[in-house]
Formats: sequence, structure tokens, C-alpha cells
Amino acid sequence: MEDREKLMEIEERKDEAGLGSPEHKRTVYVVGHKNPDTDSICSAISYAYLKNHSDSSIQYVPARAGQISAETQYVLERFEMEPPALLENIGTRVKDMDIRKVPGVRSNISLKNAWTLMTTQNVFTLPITTHDNHLKGLITINDIAKSYMEEYDSAILSVAKTPYKNILETLDAEMVVGDENGFFDKGKVVIAAANPDVMENYIEEHDMVILGNRYESQLCAIEMQAGCIVVCLGAPVSRTIKRLAQERNCTIIVTPLDTYAVARLINQSMPVDFFMRKENLMTFRLADYTESIRETMSKKRYRDFPILDRAGKYVGMISRRNLLGVHKRGLILVDHNEVMQAVDNVLDAEILEIIDHHRLGSLETMAPVYFRNQPVGCTATIIYQMFQEQGIEIPKKIAGMLCSAIISDTLVFRSPTCTAMDVNAARALEKIADITCESYAQKMFAAGSDLSSKTPDEILYQDFKRFEFGDLNIGIGQITSMDEEELQNIKHRLLPYIQEVYQKEDMDMIFFMLTDVIKESTELICCGKNSEALVEEAFHKKVENDCAQLPGVVSRKKQLVPSFMMANNQL
Repeated sequence: MEDREKLMEIEERKDEAGLGSPEHKRTVYVVGHKNPDTDSICSAISYAYLKNHSDSSIQYVPARAGQISAETQYVLERFEMEPPALLENIGTRVKDMDIRKVPGVRSNISLKNAWTLMTTQNVFTLPITTHDNHLKGLITINDIAKSYMEEYDSAILSVAKTPYKNILETLDAEMVVGDENGFFDKGKVVIAAANPDVMENYIEEHDMVILGNRYESQLCAIEMQAGCIVVCLGAPVSRTIKRLAQERNCTIIVTPLDTYAVARLINQSMPVDFFMRKENLMTFRLADYTESIRETMSKKRYRDFPILDRAGKYVGMISRRNLLGVHKRGLILVDHNEVMQAVDNVLDAEILEIIDHHRLGSLETMAPVYFRNQPVGCTATIIYQMFQEQGIEIPKKIAGMLCSAIISDTLVFRSPTCTAMDVNAARALEKIADITCESYAQKMFAAGSDLSSKTPDEILYQDFKRFEFGDLNIGIGQITSMDEEELQNIKHRLLPYIQEVYQKEDMDMIFFMLTDVIKESTELICCGKNSEALVEEAFHKKVENDCAQLPGVVSRKKQLVPSFMMANNQL
């Protein structure tokens, strides 16, 4: 199953069980930054596990905001964990709106019945559905009003193929001769107000004749091959007339209403199928983003819009006013707290928590949130501490996730961001996961640095983050390896590609760190106006052929970014 389909399945489970049902748990997504590294993925998985074991009222689902790197894929396969589903956009969807559960009706119900349903349910639009709940059409109050006001040919009742059941229901009538399951599908409707001699001039075969209790008029209509006679005021029908009607295949209906009422109401018995809109219906899906439907709704002069589920079945109705009360989707951020690094439309979500170990970024929330930010080398270290604080046992697979994240982010404790808390956490986790950090790290880094089959685009954005330094918009990518030769091969492939990206992307500068774990050094690729000046000011190193050698620099977070920020203030 594809990643997008996996996420859709998670999101639509509650819709299939009953949208908005109070007994269903709310879904909250735990997600890291775009172009996620091992810490971002493993922390999302581990924290979702922790939250599900400490809070049973909400379903916490791990997700990712970008593609999984080769290193992270190795970790997931090593500990037999499913990759989190891809969450590219956290914007509100149609499923987050208050969808009105207006029941679908069949296309053969009468206009009068449709009007009654609209009045009792206080709605302006009725969905017409099939037996398996697929949308067939729509009928609105305006459509019904138009049917009352328009002047139709007297044959309209038969053209609409009106069921006799509708006529009986509309006229509160009884069928004394004929088949209630039949249809009036031939002839016109006439009122027998004249004497029988005159009636013979305008009654034709198959017509429906509205008349009173006069025996002569009833007999004349039947002899003129009328298809149906409607006897008003509840007048009794003689056995002779009934017998003759049966012989001539003439239906007899008796109603307590007078002739005027029958003439006024008879067209209301027509099925809605004849008046409903069937073509070019404007529908939305549960998974559609509200931002994408907003403009469509504003341009169309419809009052209501039908909603369909993933299988194309009718769910309910929304209107423009439902956009105002949309329910924001729940979100927990791990390993980042900047808008530029977050999943798209993050500001449209309800951010509930942030667990991070980076500098404070530009993200703002509408309400206070639980924000835990510690100066450690890895988010997974913080999550390990939270397991300890809450007394929740760490399973072997989760321990493997957390330990892998710490090893990756601290470069096996070589990074200047690494603290004693990171080391202690990793040592405790390696015992639970049944691994040894140093030997396991070699395999993990080797899997991550095997980029021979990757395109320059995949390599550049594998671990790529954007930063704002004042007015500057800077992108910084990084790859770590224990193989110096491989790093050189990557450099030669990336140099021309980064120039292409710079011409297309809206960034002032692009940097890429080729970090050698063994030598604990970085060769930095520089691209963009004033990028060389920024590097020379920050590290006092000469940039040659778009590259600078930075011995001792291995951390983007603690070494490169802070130095760039200080240097930018000096330029």
C-alpha cells in the first residue's frame, strides 16, 4: 500500500465508523521536520508509542514530512518497524468540518414528500441516492418552487412517469381498482367539469380524469378509454363502474379532497427524479483540503455541497458557513520548531506539543502548548527521559529506534552537541535493544552513505533544512560518511547540481556539508551571492572552487548555524 493511501486509511477509519461520533478517539499526528533524518523518524515513532501508553483518550499516529533516508531505512528494517505514513500537508480537510448528515432519499419519492422532508429536517437540499448510497442527484427548495410556479403541459404527469403510490400519498387517496405499484406514464390530466356529451370531445385514451360522484361522468370516462379516473370528495364507486374499469384496464382512485385541491396537488406527486440535477454535480471528498475547496465554493452559487467518501459513497452535506467552524487537526512536533522546516500548513493545525533540542525558531501557536526543549544532542534523548519519568517500560524495538537516533545525531558521541545525557541514554538503550553502539554505528552509517544509486536531488534533500538569518533565506544540507572516497564522489556530483537548484529555488544561499565521521571534519560546498564571504567571516577559512575545509566541524546545529548567524551580523 502506498504511503499516501496508508495515511488516508488511518484518517478515514473514523469516517467509516461514523463521522464525528463521540465514542471515536481523536487522531493526533506526531511528526518531525521535512527531509527527516533518523532522529526525526525514530523520535516520532517512539513518542507516539509513549503517548498511546500514557493517554488512552487519543490515538497518536507517527508520521513523516518527507522521504526516508537510506540510513533510517536500515534502522527501520533492522528493528522490524513500519515506516510512518507520509504527511505532506496538515491543513484541515473536509472531514474536519461539521458535515450535516442529511439522509439520502430515492429518486422516486414525490415532490410533496421531498418538501416535507426538507421542512422537518430544516434543510434546503436533498441528496438523491441509490440503494448502495451512491449519489444520483440533488433537488433543492428552488427546484421544487420552480415546479410549482412553472406552467407545464397537461401531460407532464405521464412524461415524469409518476408512480401511482406517489399519487395516492399526495392525495391521501385509496385505489379501488388497479395496481398500486404501477405508473401513470401515458396520457394527460383533465378535469371533467362538463356533462358527458362535452367530455367525449376532450378525453382521449390513457388520460387521467378528475371527476366527482356522477355515475354518467365516470362511465363516460371509462368508455372513452381513460387510463385512470380520480373520484373526489370520497364519493362511493358502484360495483358496475368497478367491474367495467377492470374490463377496460382503467385505474380508479378515490380521494377525500375536492376537485380544486386535487388539481392543485396532483403535480406534487411527480417523482423528484424528473426535476433533480443529475449532471455536473459539484461534490467534494472527505480527504479534500479546505483551502482547495474554499475558492470553488465561493464561485458556485449553490447553497449546499455533497460530500463523498473514498469509495465514492455519499456521506453528508456542507455549506459555506461550515468553513468557519472547521476543526483543526491535532499535531505534535518533534525535532524541530520552525515553520520553514515543518509540514505544509502547520499554522492551520492545532499544535499540542513540541519536543525539540534545537534553537527556538519562528513557530507561533494560538494557545499555550507543552514545549520541552533541552540542550542535548538528540530529541530521542529527551523522549528516553520521558519514558523514565513516566515509568513506562521501553520495548526492544523502541529502544533500538531511540538508540539509533542518538548514535546518528551525535555521530557516535563525536559531535560537539553530544552531552553526558546522550551518552548515558544510549548506553542504557543499547542493552535493551541488544546492540553495541560502536559496531552497530558502522553498519548504520555504511547503509546511509551508500548513495551510489541516489540521484543528486535525492542526496541534496536527504537531510536538508532551511534557516532564516534576518533577511537571509539559507538552505543547508548534510551527509555523513566514514568513507572519504565516497564523500569526494558525492561532491563532484553535487557541485553542478547545487548551482542548478540555486537558480530555481527562492534561497539566498545554499550550503552542503560533506562530513567525515572518522576525521571529524567537514568539506562545505558553498553556493550563492556572498556565500564565500559568509564562510570566511564565520570560520576564517578560504573558499576555493566553491568548497571550504572545516576541520573539527561536524554539527550543523551547534557549529555551522550559530557561526553563520554571528558572521551575518558582522557583514
